[in-house]
Amino acid sequence: MTDIRNEKLARIELLVLDVDGVLTDGTIVINGDGSEAKSFHTLDGHGIRLWQRAGGRTALLSGRTSGPTAIRAAALDIEHVFQEVHHKLPKMQEFLSEIGLEPQRVAYIGDDLPDLPVMRYVGFSAAVADAVAEVRRYADYVTVRRGGRGAVREVIEMLLRASGRWDSLMERYLA
Repeated sequence: MTDIRNEKLARIELLVLDVDGVLTDGTIVINGDGSEAKSFHTLDGHGIRLWQRAGGRTALLSGRTSGPTAIRAAALDIEHVFQEVHHKLPKMQEFLSEIGLEPQRVAYIGDDLPDLPVMRYVGFSAAVADAVAEVRRYADYVTVRRGGRGAVREVIEMLLRASGRWDSLMERYLA
């Protein structure tokens, strides 16, 4: 069973992430002036950098529009950021068609019901530990870590290890 999962993971080229509840803990702070604040974990950010360094691509697919999301995406050089997407599967299908990528080469991480159609469409899906029950039930993998607390990094490490890219990335830190 592990060999089959590793083969599936090794084919992944694109990692698509929901934002609220996956890259964040789902908390949205609205300040008195109407501005919004979110908290992003550095483990996830460094994980995305590792994924990119290994040749992986990343996209964000969020149901909300948020300034902090755009700022974080820019800081991490995430080129494809889709916000205010209420029906995620059609957007995902359109995007994959545009870039010429098969769904089997995509991993998606989600936490809530709007993520389910995409999770069932792609080659590998993960649910964060604190995702709703239905999302955990249909996920190929449920993280140990919660959303906004390193869950994305956990999945990225799995992808990199399964594809044999982890050890070469570690040389930079162990030399």
